[in-house]
Amino acid sequence: MARDYYEVLGVPRSATKDDIKKAFRNLARQYHPDVNKAADAESKFKEINEAYGVLSDDDQRSRYDRFGHAGVNGPAGGGGGYGGGQGFGSFEDIFEEFFAGFTGQRGGNRPQRTGPQAGGNVMVEVTLDFAEAVTGAEVQVEYERFDPCDTCNATGAAPGTSPVTCPQCNGMGTVRQVRQTFIGSIVQETACPRCGGVGTLIESRCKTCDGTGRTRKRVQKTINIPGGVRDGLEIQYAREGNVGERGGARGTLVVRLRVRPHEYFERRDNDVHYTLVINVAQAALGDKIMIPTVDGEVEMIIPPGTQSGKLMRLRNKGFPRLMSNGTSNGRGDQIVTVMVDIPSKLTDEQRRLFEKLGESLGKNPRPVAAKGFFDKMRDLFNGE
Repeated sequence: MARDYYEVLGVPRSATKDDIKKAFRNLARQYHPDVNKAADAESKFKEINEAYGVLSDDDQRSRYDRFGHAGVNGPAGGGGGYGGGQGFGSFEDIFEEFFAGFTGQRGGNRPQRTGPQAGGNVMVEVTLDFAEAVTGAEVQVEYERFDPCDTCNATGAAPGTSPVTCPQCNGMGTVRQVRQTFIGSIVQETACPRCGGVGTLIESRCKTCDGTGRTRKRVQKTINIPGGVRDGLEIQYAREGNVGERGGARGTLVVRLRVRPHEYFERRDNDVHYTLVINVAQAALGDKIMIPTVDGEVEMIIPPGTQSGKLMRLRNKGFPRLMSNGTSNGRGDQIVTVMVDIPSKLTDEQRRLFEKLGESLGKNPRPVAAKGFFDKMRDLFNGE
């Protein structure tokens, strides 16, 4: 049967939260398995941890005081448990809970150096014509970025002077601090407070860059954009962004692409769609027609008896299939939708000719089998 949580921590039921925390710290120091190698140390620590998890939480403590273990371990309880609730599952959890203030932040046992820092990215937007998105293009972009300061050669020190070694950390950028805790001496390495982790000091700052070693400049770059790009795509050009502080690596230039819509073409995946309008005579008799493509005009044959809505395919007249490495793997197609233009107004001569054609073809409507009709529509939409 589980022991009373107040008994486990050795505190009265009227104990304050500070009393409970203090009792837990003392017991954790004594029984944590990382410190105490006794056979029952782990089980005792689990029990201590479970008790603290419940009693340190106001809501769980209230339920425990009213209903006992059933109030926190039943369906309505939060379940303290080993590593649950407010308890701790590892020695590092305890250290961070009670000694986070050692460096001013949780997890402060990791040294935080503020030495050389990588430069940030720069983003520009480039607009391409539809054809340029197909073929690719060389584009000149102009943008602002941080470059090394010419006055001090990026040292941050005034001309004629140089940064000096920090006397507090001897150029290491970090210092060690020792603190006595309930588990013994803790040695922690932190960023040097005097040089900020750089390892050097600037006694006389460069007036141009105020000691940062970099200044903002406007630059022009010619970039190569591969064929097959689409609207909204972002391309990264390494080492073309901001130079980092204190000698840090240069960032990335990110180019966001916009593609102007075309008057006649529409992109769908890697295919180019185009609508061709022909008259009834061309549809009935067939024809040879020059149509535009992204590569220039080509001749397309309209078969006799072409129906409105027929899809025709021109192979390899679409967008290059752009791969992640910037190369292409073949091209899409141009899909031509043929629409037959039925005249809404006729001249007297045209009406006479259509009436004569109608008499020769017959005016009796004929039914179409449903299966044959839907097969025909499927063929039309598949471009067959």
